[in-house]
Amino acid sequence: MVSNGEIMPEFEFQGKKYNNPVELSLDVIGGKWKMPIIWRLKDGSKRYGELRRSLPKVSHKMLTQQLRELEESEIITRKVYPEVPPKVEYSLTLLGKSVIPVIDMLREWGEEYRSVFIK
Repeated sequence: MVSNGEIMPEFEFQGKKYNNPVELSLDVIGGKWKMPIIWRLKDGSKRYGELRRSLPKVSHKMLTQQLRELEESEIITRKVYPEVPPKVEYSLTLLGKSVIPVIDMLREWGEEYRSVFIK
């Protein structure tokens, strides 16, 4: 891989090989639901049900899987309260908060792109 005229070496992270940091970034926050989940957590902690209601098209299985992957990547934290019934909240880590400006820039780009085609 060439970046700014320099060859970037292949690197391994969490058992996967990557050719550049963009591949790693897309693996961590890419996909249909990860960025929408992160975006909904930008203003504070949310319970599973709140996230599910704010993303009505996501299945229970997919939301659970995406939350687990984001937690494994240390983008979000999951806090379980010792209550009956159990209370669980999800929130962004500092690393997760650092992604918000990137997602906001993608949102702005998407609005500009859309305006080219929808007048």
